[in-house]
Amino acid sequence: MSQEPAWRDSMCISVDGDDKKEGKSNVEDVLFDMFKDDQTEKVHMGRFMAALTETGLQRSDPRLKEFRDNLSRVHASVTNHEESSVTALNLTRDQFKQVICDNVVLISRSLRHHFVIPQWGEFCSHIEDFFWASKALTGGKIASYIPQLARFSPEYWGVSVCSIDGQRYSIGDTNMSFTMQSCSKPITYAIALNELDADTVHRYVGTEPSGRMFNAIVLDYNNKPHNPLVNAGAIIVSALLHQLVKPDMTSSEKFDFVQQYFSRMAGGETVGFSNGTFLSERENADRNYALAYYMRENKCFPEKADLTAALDLYFQSCSMDVTTESVSVMAATLANGGICPITGDQVLQPAAVRDVLSLMHSCGMYDYSGQFAFKVGLPAKSAVCGAIMLVIPNVVGICTWSPPLDNLGNSVRGIKFCENMVSIFNFHRYDNLRFAANKKDPRKEKYETRGQKVVSLLFSASTGDVTAMRRYALSGVNMSECDYDGRTALHLAASEGHLDVVKFLLEKCKVHAAPMDRWKRTPADDASEFGYSSVAEHLTEYLLNHPGQTPTECKVSPPTIHEGAAEPDDHATGETKKRD
Repeated sequence: MSQEPAWRDSMCISVDGDDKKEGKSNVEDVLFDMFKDDQTEKVHMGRFMAALTETGLQRSDPRLKEFRDNLSRVHASVTNHEESSVTALNLTRDQFKQVICDNVVLISRSLRHHFVIPQWGEFCSHIEDFFWASKALTGGKIASYIPQLARFSPEYWGVSVCSIDGQRYSIGDTNMSFTMQSCSKPITYAIALNELDADTVHRYVGTEPSGRMFNAIVLDYNNKPHNPLVNAGAIIVSALLHQLVKPDMTSSEKFDFVQQYFSRMAGGETVGFSNGTFLSERENADRNYALAYYMRENKCFPEKADLTAALDLYFQSCSMDVTTESVSVMAATLANGGICPITGDQVLQPAAVRDVLSLMHSCGMYDYSGQFAFKVGLPAKSAVCGAIMLVIPNVVGICTWSPPLDNLGNSVRGIKFCENMVSIFNFHRYDNLRFAANKKDPRKEKYETRGQKVVSLLFSASTGDVTAMRRYALSGVNMSECDYDGRTALHLAASEGHLDVVKFLLEKCKVHAAPMDRWKRTPADDASEFGYSSVAEHLTEYLLNHPGQTPTECKVSPPTIHEGAAEPDDHATGETKKRD
């Protein structure tokens, strides 16, 4: 016996694209049934929202605005106590469907683990390990050429991650603001590409690594700055933005225009402006002024360009005030082909993003760019503030921030974090995705075969892990599957006395209540054998109320390898780890 539970047909209904009302309603009903309390026949919203958070969705996610608004309206209609929280609400079926109806596609995708990183909790656990390993480093010096940077504590250390599906995680000093400095260069370059075109931009700036210091007074063999990520190239890009992009704008309007781009890429997250940093940068800009005059002598600027205005825009871009969380969303926008993952806003064209990432890969880490490309193999941009903006194309964007710098101007902790990450995950651009057996691929479901699914399912049942059981059910796993001895999840839960799992399998998943293993034993037999009378009584009562369910032999079906399935994973159950 390996029959499909009744709920599974509903969960297999596609709600992507042009949804039919009936299909959407079925999914809403299934979600309600999976989370409702059996006594009250209501869903506790705190529990439901915690399940969403475990998949990586934040409660403040802009895509869940309708969900929050609907929940607030229901909250206002059922209580007059302002101090009560929406998370304390218990909703009926109709109320629950009213709350989630506008965002059911996103909610369904998250709970079915259809995001780019399905096992988000396990992935974040590794990120946390990398964080603490890097925090132990104490070397490096803080940039001191302007007072705003010199005042930072060497103890500051934060990491934020945002996937292309908007899954978020942050650890450390992630709410501390800092200025972008050189991390702004890929963004201004992207704006120029987006507003002009690659041919126009690269008429004035090259695409080659310079092999020299980032602020060296040197041009390439075409008398152009080597690339947009060195100071000379970034100044030219600022001149293009000021002179060629919307030339009718005043300098103040141009600043607002550029800042709006930054904000859109960050999905509305923190993007401010530090006037103190701007003034300090301008007061300590002899080298940059020398670069600008040298380039004007060599006719690098567009015709009629205002050198002072271009430098001001460059300093203003470097003085954008951000946090690791906002920069991680910017990086995720680049990872997502120019579409902000938490708003769906197409900020940049894919061709512009491709060019930006190409140069970040070869030129983004100062004089360490070649070694970083060799060791880490990912597009990144570092800055003297201690930030590293790291892009894993089509997966996630990451921002690390720690002020102490090595002798090449890169964050000591940030570099270590990146190297540790690619030692565990196959994120290096030249890692073999199929045969790198010693590395993990968080993009794939961890189940390779039906047999592996059964192992994970039965293990969770034996340990009483209802959270994992619910996750398997929502992901479409057949909860009636058995192993080679004909033992089902219900057998294991009954044998270990996990009444809550038994109730979940019977009442939510509608599994057969009396499957027989190879020794002709049912779950009720196992519960009685091992002294779990409450479980045995519940199973017996359930069978009395469902006389059609007679003892039936359970037979294992042959395991099959599914197309696109993950490589084998030694960790059968890692998804239930609780996170703060």
